[in-house]
Amino acid sequence: MASKVLHFDSRDTFGVGIVTDGKKILANVKDSYTTEQGGIIPSKAMEHHVSCFDFVISSALKKAKISIHDIDLIAFSQGPGIGHTLRVGCMAARTISSVAKKPLIGVNHCISHLEIGSMLTASKNPVLLYVSGANTQIISYEKGRYRILGESLDGGLGNFLDTLARELGFGFPGGPKIAELAENGRNLIELPYVIKGMDISLGGILTNAKLKIKSGKYSKEDICYSVQETVFAMLVEAAERAMSHTGKNELLLGGGVACNKRLRNMCTSMCKQRKAKCYCPENEFCVDNGVQIAWLGILMNKAGMVTKLNDAVMRPYERVDDIEVQWKPK
Repeated sequence: MASKVLHFDSRDTFGVGIVTDGKKILANVKDSYTTEQGGIIPSKAMEHHVSCFDFVISSALKKAKISIHDIDLIAFSQGPGIGHTLRVGCMAARTISSVAKKPLIGVNHCISHLEIGSMLTASKNPVLLYVSGANTQIISYEKGRYRILGESLDGGLGNFLDTLARELGFGFPGGPKIAELAENGRNLIELPYVIKGMDISLGGILTNAKLKIKSGKYSKEDICYSVQETVFAMLVEAAERAMSHTGKNELLLGGGVACNKRLRNMCTSMCKQRKAKCYCPENEFCVDNGVQIAWLGILMNKAGMVTKLNDAVMRPYERVDDIEVQWKPK
């Protein structure tokens, strides 16, 4: 079976992945919305997706050397995410499903990060550290649902980094530029360290960092270095607490910020000290991609799940723990 996803990142990326139920990836094509200055503008991101979706779909089919008629299932991201971009993905998926007469399945974007990580690594039952634009969560599968053990109380890490990047005069996405500057930072500047159990807070750190930028007393490199060291330490502490709480000895990273080498190194070091294992998929599958949606669609469809055309709508505020996981043993 080949499952083709019309996946659209709920933020900045339109991607199409084609996967078989034997875990063979036939294609993973995407096109991302970026800016030279400023952050993501939902209406502009929507226009970007509308302008590129035909090319991305055609390119994926060409790379996989199949036609739309060879597809057995169409999966798409229902949420969470930005309504403007989710709406385009839902409409495209419904249209292709109707024209090609193929079954349709909507999936939860956040859960797809965990499932693609499990597919591509040797992890069995991990705690997931999910760090993307709008989502920063520590997730564990328990009794039929993915449970959020901890999360950011005031915005995702990716959005936090993008906002900081704008203050420094950079465009979108800002995380890679901050990581680049952080490598040349030498002085650790004191910033708020806010962790409450397994939850973290980023708002105070952002305000403090903005004030330090405006003061002109600190280099951009030292600010980026200090922000990364402080926030990543908070995440690693919360993740370790979750591993101790659940008794699990595996940590799986997912989401675009999981591409950050420093975060990966800190997580790996923590797991090594605990005699646990840390799994980090390749960057291509940490960032939002069509393959993750396709693979979760296959898992859900095998469990007998399908989405009726009238139910194929966006769910921008859907949470991980809203979903009853029918494709895993309870």
